[in-house]
Amino acid sequence: MSKKPIDLETALAGFDEIWSPRIVAHVNDYDVRLAKVAGEHVWHVHENTDEFFLVLDGSLDIALREEAGERVVTLPRGSVFVVPRGTFHKPSSVDGASLLLFEPTGTLSVGDEHDEVPDHVQVTVGQEISF
Repeated sequence: MSKKPIDLETALAGFDEIWSPRIVAHVNDYDVRLAKVAGEHVWHVHENTDEFFLVLDGSLDIALREEAGERVVTLPRGSVFVVPRGTFHKPSSVDGASLLLFEPTGTLSVGDEHDEVPDHVQVTVGQEISF
């Protein structure tokens, strides 16, 4: 990891793959990840951890399956949302978005349980960003 400040725009410009998070920093036992997204991810759940989303650019929809039924949360640029642990969710973005995520190191991008993973979604614990 870098011992210097990291410019997020420069980091985002360093990769093109969607749904393929890059680790830009570590905070205690957590990864700070950047991701470019477009289209739909996959329904999935993280049983033991919340998932933090910050929309840096674009807009993100997160469909949630809750006790009261399904709902969609829309996050415009600059918005933050936390998906509670144990909640099935499916992020998507019609026009594309750039995200910053906080997740415990080693957290799989498709959660502990998930639907069939489409080809455009990478199954990963993130990869260190290179500058």
